[in-house]
Amino acid sequence: MTRKIIEIAGAEARSFLQGLVTNDIGKLDQGLVYAAVLTPQGKYLADFFLVPRGDAILLDVDASLAQSLMQRLSMYKLRADVTLSETDLTVQRGTGPAPDGAMPDPRHPDLGWRLYGEEPGDDGTDWDAIRVAHCIPETGIELTPDTFILEAGLDRLNGVDFRKGCYVGQEVTARMKHKTELRKGLVTVQIDGTAPVGTEITADGKPAGTLFTQSGGRAIAYLRFDRAKGPMQANGTTVTYAP
Repeated sequence: MTRKIIEIAGAEARSFLQGLVTNDIGKLDQGLVYAAVLTPQGKYLADFFLVPRGDAILLDVDASLAQSLMQRLSMYKLRADVTLSETDLTVQRGTGPAPDGAMPDPRHPDLGWRLYGEEPGDDGTDWDAIRVAHCIPETGIELTPDTFILEAGLDRLNGVDFRKGCYVGQEVTARMKHKTELRKGLVTVQIDGTAPVGTEITADGKPAGTLFTQSGGRAIAYLRFDRAKGPMQANGTTVTYAP
C-alpha cells in the first residue's frame, strides 16, 4: 500500500471540498470520510479518505493518483481561500486493537482502523480476503477510469451522500440511483481456480464481465447481470454468481 497524504487548508477548505466530492464534508466531525471525485459525466477519477486534522483536512489517496488529483483540485480552487500541499505523513492500518488516535475505516467494520503519523505500518492482515468477502474495490484494480461509482458499490461503502446537494458528477450519479436499475456492477463470485486480474469472463462464448481480486475460492468480478445466469468461464476456470 503506497499512499500520499495531501493537506487541504484555508478558510474555505470545507466548502471547496463540499462542492467537489461525493460525500458530505460535515461527516468529518465524526471521523474519517470516504469519498471520490468524478468527471462531469459522473465517472470515477479518484477515491480517498478525508481526515480531520485541526483546522485543516488531510486527503489520503493512492500514490499513483496523487499528482493528477492535486492538479484537478488546483484547477477547481480558482480564487478560493484554499491551500494544497503534499505532506510527509504516512498511514498505519490494522484490524487488531486500535492505537491512540486511530480512526475506524468507514467503508466496513472488518477493515479495522487507520492512523496518520510519521511511521508507516501494516499488521499483516489479509486485506484481499476482506475485500473479496465484502466486495470492496481497490484503487487501480477494480476502481479504474470510466468506472461508475454506483456500479462499484461506493454507496454501499459509505462513499456517497445523496442528500448533500451538488458536486461534480452528481446529476448522473443521482439519476443512476433513482431512475435506473443497474445492469452491470462489481459482485463477489465463486471461482474454482485462479486467473490473472483483468481476465475476461464469458458466458456461452459471449463477454460477460471481467475478473479481479481473488482469495479463498472467491473473487471480485465486474459482471453484466443479464449474462451471469449460470456457470461462466475465465481462462479455464469456472466462475459462478449467486446473487
